Amino acid sequence: MAAFRALISVSDKSGIVEFAQHLVAAGGEIIASGGTARKLADAGVPVLQVGDVTGFPEILGGRVKTLHPAIHGAILARRTAQHLDELATHGIRPLDLVIVNLYPFQATVATPSVSVATAVEEIDIGGVALLRAAAKNHESVTVVCDPADYTRVADAFAGGGTGAHLRRVLAVKAFRHTAEYDTAIAAYLADQVTDADTPPEASSTHLPVEVHIDLIQRQLNRYGENPHQQGGIYGYTGEKPAFEVLHGKEMSYNNWLDLDGAWTAAQDFARPTVAIIKHGNPCGLASADELAEAYAKAYAADSVSAFGGILASNRPLDLATAQQVGDLFLEVIAAPAYDAEALAHFQRKKNVRILLHTGVPARRLSLRSIVGGVLIQELDRSQTDMDASTWQIVSRRQPTPQQVTDLAFAWRAARHVKSNAILYVKDEATVGVGAGQMSRVDSVMMAGHKAGERSRGAVMASDAFFPFADGIEAAAKHGIAAIVQPGGSVRDAEVIAAADQLGLAMCFTGVRHFRH
Repeated sequence: MAAFRALISVSDKSGIVEFAQHLVAAGGEIIASGGTARKLADAGVPVLQVGDVTGFPEILGGRVKTLHPAIHGAILARRTAQHLDELATHGIRPLDLVIVNLYPFQATVATPSVSVATAVEEIDIGGVALLRAAAKNHESVTVVCDPADYTRVADAFAGGGTGAHLRRVLAVKAFRHTAEYDTAIAAYLADQVTDADTPPEASSTHLPVEVHIDLIQRQLNRYGENPHQQGGIYGYTGEKPAFEVLHGKEMSYNNWLDLDGAWTAAQDFARPTVAIIKHGNPCGLASADELAEAYAKAYAADSVSAFGGILASNRPLDLATAQQVGDLFLEVIAAPAYDAEALAHFQRKKNVRILLHTGVPARRLSLRSIVGGVLIQELDRSQTDMDASTWQIVSRRQPTPQQVTDLAFAWRAARHVKSNAILYVKDEATVGVGAGQMSRVDSVMMAGHKAGERSRGAVMASDAFFPFADGIEAAAKHGIAAIVQPGGSVRDAEVIAAADQLGLAMCFTGVRHFRH
């Protein structure tokens, strides 16, 4: 009689033949389902079909293979006299090892334009049941769900069997694996729910009623925002990281925060765009016909603050742009791709971190932890108010076509600046940014201070309405010629009157863009 019995049912068959051969050499008897059994038999591995054990064939095109008492009884039986006698009564022998990996549901739904029917067929039922059964009975049964564990498990059985500690570690891994799998299925199917499927009482929101988050540590940072705080970055289990570090030391906690702001800002624009972020806010943001020109304008916006900043682009970084950057010290550079010459140029700098976006889609929800819970909201991706033709021109003076272009740029950029947000813009580039002030007029003055003489003839965007006319008056003193803001203040009439008296053009968008 075999020293132990193993059941194998795997979707990913890489390494399974070698693993099974090691198990047989250690005295194991192999039972396998469908395609797994065929692959092992073709390789000369002695194997029993699941149907040989259950006495029942696979049915429904393979949908039902292992869901049978002869299999699950063999896995779930404790090694007590009562359970073993009961198994013997029914002619069932215990299983000691269960090796399963699941249908590739996550990979399937990541394929563009995959149909729901195709996705549903990739929902594994029997495999999940096997993993959970074996993990539950880890006191006696070893469960393997990851090919990376084949070697150590084979070595353990060659030495007489797995210990209690290893069995528990593998059981935890299996339960996490099935939890991740079920979460991915639920998330995918939830995305397929249409308004027609939603009960009327639930149709007022697109936010999920329940959110299940499974995170895995990708990097433990040296510290968090400050040296006395621990910090790390965690990714969604089953998803690849959004960025690959091509060069430089590991990212810090603050690097990741600023990169998120830089990347999101740059990707929000259609034309070649560069964002330079410092402490969560753009110190330079610009669009142009060529990326190198966009960088030059973004850098010129605040060349002092750009030192030590985070740079992101929405186009592949080319040599011309890399040469524009020159010797400027940047903490991080991120792009969707790099020309070979540009990458070589940046890699000459020892300390700069060079990141490549891996194509992971942008997240749809923002999650922020608070005392006692988590705040969840949709990301600010409104588009209707980004079309200047929808705005209301409330001043007597009409903005010029060039001013409209700059106002549209400023309005889109405003949602990437911490409130109270004020942006001075000229030629689709920020020339002054006022961010995070408790008073809106203070943000106006800060943006003017940053812009200096460049504010003359520039346009201004405000992420929310002006509660008083003082912000308009301050902007006029700095030479601002046109303003875009949401409107909606009880003193709108006073604000409009001030713009008319000062000869400024003013547009209302009707939409606010706070960012906290």
